[in-house]
Amino acid sequence: MKYLYIAFLALSLSACSTSKKSLLSQDSSLDQLHQLMIGSYNSAEQAQQDSNYYDITLHMYPIWNDDMSAKWLYVEQTVTANPDKPYRQRVYKLKTNADGSVSSYVYTLDKPEEYIGKWKTPNYFDNKSKDILTIREGCEVIMRPSGKGYSGSTREKTCGSTMRGATYASSIVSLDNKMVTSWDQGFDADDKQVWGATEGPYIFKKY
Repeated sequence: MKYLYIAFLALSLSACSTSKKSLLSQDSSLDQLHQLMIGSYNSAEQAQQDSNYYDITLHMYPIWNDDMSAKWLYVEQTVTANPDKPYRQRVYKLKTNADGSVSSYVYTLDKPEEYIGKWKTPNYFDNKSKDILTIREGCEVIMRPSGKGYSGSTREKTCGSTMRGATYASSIVSLDNKMVTSWDQGFDADDKQVWGATEGPYIFKKY
């Protein structure tokens, strides 16, 4: 019995150790992905080489840093020539999944005009309740380690869209410490693409 007890104790400690390592690995993935996303980017180089792409500026900066349950980013995109007129403002919430992947949930903002340019002063959000957010159901991007960075996509046909006759949208994303590539597309009920780049993703270089 003594030997059985020792064997059981050894297995239990091994399981606990494995569980702790798994949790640490998940936390590490979340922190690493969050850090890679932070910064300012543009697609100027791509736009100069290919007229099918616009020169777009992308800003992603951390907000609500005191939230220990998730990582948050305020995201703003503008045509580079019109920096004060963003065409997309979002908040991303990063959370680790049981399988070690990280889901980036997408939220819209109530009164988005109030937050134009707040990527420069992200602590502006500190006194704001998360009630200002509305989640875009089914539009989360599921990210996994890939090479020196991360890559992922939305699930198939879960992200609803009504823009330009679309019924659903998809996003394919990859990033490392130098760039973000993002391919957003909208499709109608017959799976015909109705908006978004057709030749490949936008390539945003960090600057």
